[in-house]
Amino acid sequence: MRRYLRVLLVCMFFALISVLYVFSQLASSLETPAGASGSDPQQRAAFHRGGSAHGGRKAPGKPGPEDQHWYNRYIMRKPDSAESGRARDELMHLAVVACGQRLQETLTMLKSAVLFSGRQLHVHIFAEDQLHASFKEALEMWPAPFRSKLNYTVYPITFPAENAKEWKKLFKPCASQRLFLPIILREVDSLLYVDTDILFLRPVEDMWAFLSRFNSSQMAAMAPEHEDPRIAWYSRFARHPYYGKTGINSGVMLMNMTRIRQKLFKNDMTPVALKWEDLLMPLLQKYKLNITWGDQDLLNIIFHHNPESLFVFPCQWNYRPDHCIYGSNCVPAEAEGVFILHGNRGVYHDEKQPAFRAVYEAIQKFKFGDDPVRSLLGPLEERLLGTTHTYCGRVRHLFTKKLAQSVSTMHRDTPKGR
Repeated sequence: MRRYLRVLLVCMFFALISVLYVFSQLASSLETPAGASGSDPQQRAAFHRGGSAHGGRKAPGKPGPEDQHWYNRYIMRKPDSAESGRARDELMHLAVVACGQRLQETLTMLKSAVLFSGRQLHVHIFAEDQLHASFKEALEMWPAPFRSKLNYTVYPITFPAENAKEWKKLFKPCASQRLFLPIILREVDSLLYVDTDILFLRPVEDMWAFLSRFNSSQMAAMAPEHEDPRIAWYSRFARHPYYGKTGINSGVMLMNMTRIRQKLFKNDMTPVALKWEDLLMPLLQKYKLNITWGDQDLLNIIFHHNPESLFVFPCQWNYRPDHCIYGSNCVPAEAEGVFILHGNRGVYHDEKQPAFRAVYEAIQKFKFGDDPVRSLLGPLEERLLGTTHTYCGRVRHLFTKKLAQSVSTMHRDTPKGR
């Protein structure tokens, strides 16, 4: 009998040891996520965020949890001392997407941004691979007083691998890249996206100031596509939902991307609200046969269902040929002038709208360090006199009203020298 009791006690002892061992292993696995063994708390936090923190990226060519995400091809550079602390909080972020023959147009846009702005600007340039060296070469040749106002990062064009061809051919090559900026630039809180055919006629910081006017639900800002619903494209021809009465134009788009990443968007595909990255592809699949203007149409659909999330700024912040081609219809511009010029339809490069082309070529040809009154504003005003045979030329004073103020400030504050 005693022999059986001893055997029973030994068995109970080993069973107890086994149970304690199992519990210790379970507790250990809960404390350290798989694939992050031995990492410190900061590394574990980066792992849970998909490696979005500085220093949380894997080395190139090494396997890691980020491999499942197409957008982790992008590696944000470590901020230098000028961008740390409060300076980084005040930095304005500008993004542009350039493909094909858009190099000079993009450089002219960037030139207008730097000429009239007084604050530091970080530009995120998404471009086809063959353009990267040309961008770097051109920007590094800018004179130091102007070059010092701009930091830049050049990125490749990339779309989700399983649908890359479909996204790239949507509307214009690479145009839909802008839809993925909140996903790619995860460390950027707010961003101003502009098309390559944009010209700033007043400081970028004035547009940036709209961020402070967002209410608690707003996360993006754009201008109306048109001012008059009776002749607007969306109200007459669209075969999909669109924002408001005339739709919105995405050529100038200011975003609080932190809010965009956090929001669950209402939609007409499912009763369940979706995150931004989960919304885009289903939206394209549903509407791809009904959209004309590509990614802009998708943005119209999104904000049609989420109108509380959009801030609409006036038309002089995205002034296009439609605002004057058949007569002036942008009332705010008539009162205050044009703030941002948008030369869509290729008007900077043909003779259809010579007033737009005149502004573009005046900025393009202006040499850094020259007197902006004599070398930019004066020649432009003289050339605009020859555009009065067009409706846009008849309101030529709108093109120079705000520009004259910007040039005056630039003339007073900008260091001379090339």
